[in-house]
Amino acid sequence: MIRYTAARLLQAIPVLLVVATVTFALLRLLPGGPFDREKALPPVILANIEARYHLDEPVARQYARYLAGLVRGDFGPSYKYPGRDVADILRDSFPVSIQLGAAALVLAMLLGVGAGLAAGMRAGTLQDRAIIGLTLLGISVPSFVLGAALVLGVALRFGWPPAGLWESPAYALLPALTLAAFPTAYIAQLTRTSVIEVAGRDFVRTARAKGVSEARVRWVHVLRNALLAVVTYFGPLLAMLLTGSFVVEQIFAIPGMGRFFVTAVTNRDYPLVMGVTLVYAALIVLSNLAVDLVYGWLDPRIRLAGDES
Repeated sequence: MIRYTAARLLQAIPVLLVVATVTFALLRLLPGGPFDREKALPPVILANIEARYHLDEPVARQYARYLAGLVRGDFGPSYKYPGRDVADILRDSFPVSIQLGAAALVLAMLLGVGAGLAAGMRAGTLQDRAIIGLTLLGISVPSFVLGAALVLGVALRFGWPPAGLWESPAYALLPALTLAAFPTAYIAQLTRTSVIEVAGRDFVRTARAKGVSEARVRWVHVLRNALLAVVTYFGPLLAMLLTGSFVVEQIFAIPGMGRFFVTAVTNRDYPLVMGVTLVYAALIVLSNLAVDLVYGWLDPRIRLAGDES
């Protein structure tokens, strides 16, 4: 397991290098530059600014300089936040995005798995049809529509929870619900389908025939095997929560990485866009590794096959 984890982490290095290279090239291909949106600057001042950030150098040299900085852990200075390095901005905004994403992830897993289990164990009943209807609604409504509806219908009408900013746990309620709506619905449908399929297998019927309690059958034999499909979805789910936070952080004025990313793209703040992109890419790589490890724990056959190979 240690060798496998180390090998996967080493494989992540070329992946991140490709992400950095593609992102760097795409940013340079975008029309306009970091300081084109400013007021018309005298040529001398503009030349001094470009020289300060090495924008007057050839693109290949800029790329080599950026990679050298990454090796040292230096993401470079922000173009639009004078006096602040990208690492400082990430250090301040990363915990906010992680807290929001973790809250949405916990909600999605608990509510989605619980609803899917309840629907799958009573397939065809009124309860099952009601849960299916709610999941269809959760999948159909975009996050920006749901977020605006929660602000207008809950926060402004009742005065609680707060509609914006990030100052206490109460401020995370509405954005976490907004971000968790789609994955909750999808996980519920995925769990329901898996529960129905697993509940009809021979080992479940054998467990009931041996007199195993219904609670043990449901939570140990059915749910554990049904979770394999949900765990497989965990990697894409994390990516979805991270990218979905761009919209949610803008709606609720949350000072997370998603909000900084949107403004950085608008302002052509190359180092900040690169820094946020690489952090997101690293998180996705780590989440996929975590999925593989948890998958092997849930299904010993996978772990055994990996050990033998």
